[in-house]
This record gives sequence, structure tokens and C-alpha cells, in this order.
Amino acid sequence: MRTVRTIGLRSFALVVVLGVAWQAQAQGAKAPYPSMAPLDRYLIGDRNAEMVLARSAAPESISKDAEVLVLGPHGYETAVKGKNGFVCLVERSWMSGFDSAEFWNPKLRGPVCFNPPAARSVLPLTFKRTGLVLAGVSKAQIIDGIKTFDKQELPPLEPGGMAYMLSKDGYLADDGGHWVPHLMLYTPLTSGNMWGADLPGSPILLSPQFHGAPEPIDVFLIPVLNWSDGTAAPTDAH
Repeated sequence: MRTVRTIGLRSFALVVVLGVAWQAQAQGAKAPYPSMAPLDRYLIGDRNAEMVLARSAAPESISKDAEVLVLGPHGYETAVKGKNGFVCLVERSWMSGFDSAEFWNPKLRGPVCFNPPAARSVLPLTFKRTGLVLAGVSKAQIIDGIKTFDKQELPPLEPGGMAYMLSKDGYLADDGGHWVPHLMLYTPLTSGNMWGADLPGSPILLSPQFHGAPEPIDVFLIPVLNWSDGTAAPTDAH
């Protein structure tokens, strides 16, 4: 009886251990990035490598004279002053939609190059989100902080704001890698139907990045055929 009881207890303990392990694995599968990782995992140690990655967002004819920013422990810093009004940088995962499962994915790298209107009226949102993240506040506090910023400090959205995301070396998602080269067009909040976005056969997509949650703008994506270096891109990825 004593032997049977011991075996029973051990079996029960094994079931509990396996149950806990399975539950942890299931939770990990549902939320692989539940919170912010240590800051150094989001930073790129080689400053020159980050500059090259940032410039790869747009064709060299644009990026060679653009201002280039790199991310440091206290926010984005100017690495190279520009001449043409464009600003190139590498966005991190917290520029995803707030409901994205990869909002805290430290592997994400999104090279982007804003044209002058977007650099003046959209880029401040990147600075604000990044500043709040580096301050260590919660998602809810980030959202509240952006809402206040939108009302009190954000410049009006300028007509013609757009950005290039043509880098073949970016990493935009675990399941999509660098996805496809595309242009981003910024508008005030509107219906995607106004652009025919996301309809069968339409080349225009409505990004979930902002869409009024909480930033007061929409972002339309237009996939293009070539990466910034001129090489052909896949045409069926989206």
C-alpha cells in the first residue's frame, strides 16, 4: 500500500508539472512578446550599421542627402544632417498597432524614410511614442500620452505626406520578414472605401498602424515592384 501510494503521489506530481509546462507553453504561444524586453535588445550596437539600414528605406538618390537618425537610450539622435528635407530612421516594434502581438518584439526593424511634409507632421508621433516607451510607462499610459500630445502639440497633418519603406533588409514581423517594398501615404481619418483599399484586386491597403487608435491619421500602403537598390521584389507576398 505504501509503494502504491508513493507511485500515486509521484504520478500526480508529474501530471501537475506537465500541466503547468503545457499551460506556460500555451500562454507563450498566445503572447510571445507580453512585455517590453530589456532596452539593449532594441538598440543596434553598431551606429554605422543602423545608418546604412535607415538609408536603405529609400533609393540612394533620395537617402544620400536625407537626415539620418539612430536610436539611443534616450531617444532618436541625429547621426547625419540632411540637405533635401527627407528623414530616414529605423522604427522599432512599438510603432505597430497597440493590439499587435508583436508590439514588444525586439527583433523588429522598420527602415523608413519620410518626405518633408511627413517629417514635419508625422515623424513627431514616432518621437512621442518612443519617448513614452523609453520612459517605461504602460501601454495605457502611452495611449493617454499620445492623445494629450495629439490635442496640444502635434502639428496639423500636412498634405502630401508620405514615406518610403523599400528596404530588403528590414524585419517587419516574425511571419512576414521584410514583407514587400511599399509606399506609405498619410491622410486624415477617412474610410478605406474612399481609396478602394483592401478590396479584391486593389493594390492599396489600409494599414492598422494608426487608424485613429490613438493617432488621428490613416496610413495607406501601396506595394511596389522593386527594393531600394533596384532589384525585383516578390509580387505575391501580400
